[in-house]
Amino acid sequence: MYNVINNARNNSSREMKINVPKMVTPIEETLEQNLKVRTGMVNVSDGKSNPEPTRLKLTMELLILQRLDSSTPSTINSEERMVQIRRDKNSGLGLSIKGGAEHKLPILISKIYRDQAADITGQLFVGDAIIKVNGEFITACEHDDTVNILRNAGDIVVLTVKHYKAATPFLQKQLARDTPDSDNDAMCVELKKDEGWKKSFNNSRPVSVASDITDRNDKKWVDIISVPLMMAYVTRFIYGTDKLRTNAFEVRGLNGVSSGIIHCDLAILSQWLKLISDNIVGLTQLQMKLYNRNFAIGERIEYMGWVNEGVINSNISWQTYKPRFLVLKGTEVMLFDSPPLSVTGLTKSSSAYKVYQTMFRVIKESETVDARQHCFLLQSSPPHTTPRYLSVETRQELLRIENSWNSTIITSVIKLGRKTFAVSHLGRSGGLTLDWQSGFSLTEGADATVVWQYKFSALRGSSDDGKSKLKLHFHDPETRSIDTKEIECQVLQSLLFCMHAFLTAKVASVDPTFLSSIQQN
Repeated sequence: MYNVINNARNNSSREMKINVPKMVTPIEETLEQNLKVRTGMVNVSDGKSNPEPTRLKLTMELLILQRLDSSTPSTINSEERMVQIRRDKNSGLGLSIKGGAEHKLPILISKIYRDQAADITGQLFVGDAIIKVNGEFITACEHDDTVNILRNAGDIVVLTVKHYKAATPFLQKQLARDTPDSDNDAMCVELKKDEGWKKSFNNSRPVSVASDITDRNDKKWVDIISVPLMMAYVTRFIYGTDKLRTNAFEVRGLNGVSSGIIHCDLAILSQWLKLISDNIVGLTQLQMKLYNRNFAIGERIEYMGWVNEGVINSNISWQTYKPRFLVLKGTEVMLFDSPPLSVTGLTKSSSAYKVYQTMFRVIKESETVDARQHCFLLQSSPPHTTPRYLSVETRQELLRIENSWNSTIITSVIKLGRKTFAVSHLGRSGGLTLDWQSGFSLTEGADATVVWQYKFSALRGSSDDGKSKLKLHFHDPETRSIDTKEIECQVLQSLLFCMHAFLTAKVASVDPTFLSSIQQN
C-alpha cells in the first residue's frame, strides 16, 4: 500500500525512506509581544503556477506569509515536542531512521529528504529521537518493529520527538560516508561509547505543549507578503464567481495586497478561516466603536462587513459577483465599492436606502440561483425597485447581519416615530398612520378625525392585490371577532415595507432572546 524505499526488512542498512507530497502542518499558537500569534505551514500560489510551501503567520492585525531563510543556521530546541506529518495512501514520511532497542538506543532520524513531508514541516531534524508515534511509546521497540509502526501509522502521523545534539555528529558522519550496508550497526556501536549521549537520553524531560515549536527552533523566517486584516476580505470563492475552492482561500487587504491562493487540508482550512475571520470581525467592530464616538445613539453603526452582490447578466442572472462593503447605520443601509476609511467616507456610499423602506429576506437554500449559499435579498420601495441579491461566506456572518438588521430596524422605527400614507377608505380620502406607540390609525378630513385605531398586536393578517388595494384583518377586543379594513394606496409597496418594519421592530423589541443578543454584541 505504501511506497517504501530502502525497507529495513530488505536492507542491512536499516534505513527507511517514505515519499510524500507537499503537506500542511497543524496550526500552532504562541505569545509574541503579549499577543496571540498562530503559525502553520501551507502552500501558496498565484492561481497560475504550482503552490509552494509557505509559512502562514497570523497576528491580531496582520496575515503574514513567510519563507525560510535557508542561509541562516538553526538552533534546535532540546525539549520534547510533537510534530504532525500528513501523507496520502501512496506516499510516505520522507525520512530515514537508525537505532533501536536491540542496540540499546532510541530510534533516531538519520536523514530528512529535501522537499518531502518531514522536511516541509520545518520541525524535524537529523538527530531527533522518535519517542512516540501517534501517542504510543516506541522507546522499547526494535528497529524493524518501528519501521512497521511508521509504515502503518495512517495518513496523519503525530511524532513525539526530542533532539539530541550529541547524536547529530555521528549521524552526519554516516551521511557523509554514504555507505549504507553496515552504517547502522557501526553508528550504534560508536554512539553507545559516548557517555554524554547516554546521560542526555536518560534525563529526558516531559513533553511540552505543541505551541511555539517553530519559533523555539530559532529558524529565521523572512516575510514575503503582509496583509492588514482591518476590513480585509476573505473568501473561498474564485474571485467574481460562484465557484467554490475545495481546499483553498484568499485574503485581500484594504491596501490592495492579496495573500495569493492559500492551499491546505480541509480540516486545517476551516480552522484558518475561522481564526482569520474572527480577527477581521474583531478589528472591524473596533473600528465601528471608534466611528460611533462621533454619532448620537440613533445614528450609530450596527454592522460593517464585506458581502458579494450578484451582477445581473443579460443572458444569465447572477453569473458574476462583485464585492460590496455593507454598512447598517442609523436609519440607513449602505453599500460601498470599498470600505469607508473615515467618518467622512461614510457619506460617500454608492447606494443608500432607508431601512424602514427596505425589505430584508434570507434566501432559502432551495431558492438560491447558483452554487453560492448564505444569500439574502435587499429590496427597497420605489423608485429603487430592483432587488439586490447578496451573499456572505458563512452562516455565522449571515446571522450577524440578520441580528444587526433587526437592531437597525428598531433604531430607525423609534427615530421615525410615525409615518402617514395617503389612502382611500370607503371612497373617502384619508391618511393611514403607523405610530410606534399607538399602532394603526385611519384619519379623515381636514381636522384629521380618527375613524378607527388598532394596536399592532391586534393585526391578525393582511392581503393585497399587488397593485393598490390592501386588506388589514384586526382582532376586535370588544366583539372578539375579526374586523377587516380595506384601503387603497397608490404607493402600496412603500406602505407594505414600512408596515413590515414597524411590525418587525415591535416584535424584536419585546423578544428577550433578541434583546439579549443585541446587548452581547
